[in-house]
Amino acid sequence: VQLQASGGGFVQPGGSLRLSCKISGSFSDELRVGWFRQAPGKEREGISCIFPGDGATYYRDSVKGRFTVSADNDKNIVYLQMNNLEFEDTGNYFCAGGVSYCSLSGSLLGSEYWGQGTLVTVSS
Repeated sequence: VQLQASGGGFVQPGGSLRLSCKISGSFSDELRVGWFRQAPGKEREGISCIFPGDGATYYRDSVKGRFTVSADNDKNIVYLQMNNLEFEDTGNYFCAGGVSYCSLSGSLLGSEYWGQGTLVTVSS
């Protein structure tokens, strides 16, 4: 299973970006996909998780109401729509997959597969 994240870039506060995570290879219908980010000098944190099988979604409190995770099961792509971006959203964003569980706080537990990061910079 391979995951490839894309869509990062430079955006001003209040702006929007949409990240994509393309999933390829042979994978289980029970695959969950999580988005993580790592800000400069900080530990990596889970921010959103989705089970494409039934569309259930989970978010970290700091992104609730601003970020939306969705899945296009025909294209095997998971999106992270990020609106009203803040300086604190700056970081390297990763997608990960696993036949595991999403936590209520938006983290994928037991990630098995990781994509490379895509950098998001929020700056004026």
